[in-house]
Amino acid sequence: MTTTEPLPTRARALDLGVLVLAVAGLAVDAWVHADLASRYDVISANVSQGTLFRLEAAMAALAALLLIIWRGRLSAAFAFLVSAGGLALLLIYRYHNVGAFGPFPDMYEPLWYGRKWLTAVAQAVAAVASLYLLLVPRTGGAGLIPARKGHGRHRVE
Repeated sequence: MTTTEPLPTRARALDLGVLVLAVAGLAVDAWVHADLASRYDVISANVSQGTLFRLEAAMAALAALLLIIWRGRLSAAFAFLVSAGGLALLLIYRYHNVGAFGPFPDMYEPLWYGRKWLTAVAQAVAAVASLYLLLVPRTGGAGLIPARKGHGRHRVE
């Protein structure tokens, strides 16, 4: 009979707390980008900034959903790339005028406002939390939805 030692209660609580932070950060990221997308449709080259906001919202929502349903290194890596990449782009376009290039519009916006701050904080929290989920080994749980007996890593023989 093979079993996996359960994590101590404190470690499980920490893992769950970090998972909730990652999902919450991604959810805020998705909500803000989806809500603001229509306002940025007028900024366009071949692709509008509104379309890019919708893409960010969809990827953040997908990353959050993957963490909830199927928590593993692949979903944590995807969540990290979405949140850290979104934060990097937000900061680049806040502090540097890249200009338009290829199909992408000039998205330089040298100011901070409430929702930009909210998104930056949410993306930073999600990036750190998903990096933790990616790098810190664990032996139990497959997301917020618990695994059924006989499925996943806990085999009953």
